[in-house]
Amino acid sequence: MSIFVWAVIILLFIASFAGFIFPIVPSVLVLWAGFGLYYVGISREELSILFWIGMLVLTALMFLADFLANSYFVKKYGGSKWGEWTAVIALIAGSFIIPPFGILIVPFVAVFAVELIVLKNIKQAFFVAYATLIAFLSGTLAKVVIQLIMIGWFLAEAIL
Repeated sequence: MSIFVWAVIILLFIASFAGFIFPIVPSVLVLWAGFGLYYVGISREELSILFWIGMLVLTALMFLADFLANSYFVKKYGGSKWGEWTAVIALIAGSFIIPPFGILIVPFVAVFAVELIVLKNIKQAFFVAYATLIAFLSGTLAKVVIQLIMIGWFLAEAIL
């Protein structure tokens, strides 16, 4: 039975990375499903209280990663609040439009259009759109690193 549970946990961990290509997939919730399955299916004692607190902190950092990266880069390049919100909405829409490239193309085009209307300056609108692309890639990289830390910590607690 535990081999089957471990196989499902590993599949959940692999599936959690799909959220980086399809943002509609809640990566961190899939990851937590793996932790929960281990807890109920294998051992209620192996994962320490420090592990659970650490996972909560790292989960919060994952949620903040996109917001902080987006806010930083859009502000750095002189973007508006409209541009910030457009990037978030377009990212979700882009995951359904020409996946997986839509998560890069749709926010760039949408933010460019919005910032062109708001700023009325094609060069600055382009730089803000470019900034949303950099923000997405930076936030995604941060989330991948955090998620790998979470999986590594889990494996260290569960196996060692």
